[in-house]
Amino acid sequence: MDVLTQVYADHAIWVWLALGMAILAVEVSTGTGWLMWPAASAGVVGLLSGVLNPAALEIAVFAGLTVISTLLARRFWPQRGGESADINDNVARLVGHRGKAAAAFAGGAGRVLIDGKEWAAELDEGDSLKAGDDVEVIGLSGGTRLRVRAAR
Repeated sequence: MDVLTQVYADHAIWVWLALGMAILAVEVSTGTGWLMWPAASAGVVGLLSGVLNPAALEIAVFAGLTVISTLLARRFWPQRGGESADINDNVARLVGHRGKAAAAFAGGAGRVLIDGKEWAAELDEGDSLKAGDDVEVIGLSGGTRLRVRAAR
């Protein structure tokens, strides 16, 4: 029996836990969310390694747990974000924020002041705004233009 096989035979729990920690380290460094479940599955197989034997059964259980846990997590785990899940999208993050009309809106278009910056905006149907009126961002129009309404 070679050295690696003997180490695995003597310390299967530590091999599986080390594999789980290595996968978890890659997950933490990438932040994808896809590797949490294989890492957890390796940990579970490590804890079950005393009753699961031979190694082929442990590998099969690891594969099965990984597939099942990943599918269940994608089905039931809450998804991030609303309109845009990109944290670097400085326009989409403004949805829900409040500000003030920088000037009176003409023809449903104008500019608003939010968080110290001035943004192009479109007025929601039926509203009218004067300079200084409070507004609420309700969405995006055309990628960089904010859709606003009078704050309530």
